[in-house]
Amino acid sequence: MAEPLTLTVSLRGTREVRENLQLFRLTGLLDAFSEATFRRVIGKCIEDGPKHIVLDLSQIDFVDSSGLGALVQIVKTAQTEGGSLQIVTNARVTQTVKLVRLEKFLSLQPSVEEALNNIQPSS
Repeated sequence: MAEPLTLTVSLRGTREVRENLQLFRLTGLLDAFSEATFRRVIGKCIEDGPKHIVLDLSQIDFVDSSGLGALVQIVKTAQTEGGSLQIVTNARVTQTVKLVRLEKFLSLQPSVEEALNNIQPSS
């Protein structure tokens, strides 16, 4: 069951906790205005567990350099905690990520289904 996630006026979403992962579906803008709250909320969720994270950004309208920085920090946090991060993306987000050559590091996926398949059931 997905619960609403309160981030900022411009960034909203839901959080669904499953057996070995958390699925976040976000809409809006991941930018300088929302990145600090985004990083804090998602970081706390990673701490609380499960450690594997799927971020569905397919409905995100805009990501700027601050948003990319926050995504990099979230990946590092998940890895430090023994988890992983998969990012479901759209054409706009993918283009922004590819501009700075972070597509491999950020584990971009074309669908939630593919992202879920990349997470090992036993982890």
